[in-house]
Amino acid sequence: MTEPSYLTAVRNSYDTVADAYTERIPPPAELDPLSRAMLTAFAELVGTAGLGPVADLGCGPGKVTAHLAALGVPAFGIDLSPRMVEVARAAHPDLRFTVGSMTALELEDDHLGGVLAYYSTHHTPPELLPTIYAEFHRVLVPGGRLMLCGYVGDHEILRPTKAYGDHPVSFESHLVPHHHLADLLERAGFALTAQLTQAPGEGARRTVASFLARKPKRRDPERRDYERRD
Repeated sequence: MTEPSYLTAVRNSYDTVADAYTERIPPPAELDPLSRAMLTAFAELVGTAGLGPVADLGCGPGKVTAHLAALGVPAFGIDLSPRMVEVARAAHPDLRFTVGSMTALELEDDHLGGVLAYYSTHHTPPELLPTIYAEFHRVLVPGGRLMLCGYVGDHEILRPTKAYGDHPVSFESHLVPHHHLADLLERAGFALTAQLTQAPGEGARRTVASFLARKPKRRDPERRDYERRD
């Protein structure tokens, strides 16, 4: 099967700028209070549930993966860029990082206790987001948790206006309304439990939306309703 052109562009671009990107992005400890609070809440939810490992999808250099691990979460990272994975492994040799695409995760059904997609889905064309969210849903165990965070906008397409260091990049960012993302998550089978929208200037250059969601537990054949959703 031919790989979608946007995946090739994203992989090649992040392979090229991995070192400059790693220097530019702050560690989670330096994020704004709301962003830190959402990550902490996610870590507490998945840690308390104890349903299995947590995948940081689009993990980049592994800074957030390591932050989750420090909070007691059994986290590992997956990234499309082989170079990013090399950087993550070098910086955090005690954690597991692998190369992979969230469009087709090499993970079994009902395998993960949590999925984190932290600023990692905005390069996906909006019409392909249902495929991504379906994969998130597939690999989570019933009762598993999802945290999705990223920039949102009014169906904007952003193209790089400058390079990372001396390296040009060729990927695009697709910013869609937060309510559209919420609708897609629900259509994928998730129960939304929390939503946070941060305006520009509140720790971000652009509007950011964060979602906490849960994969509902399977229906009990002896009951006529679903397990209570929280």
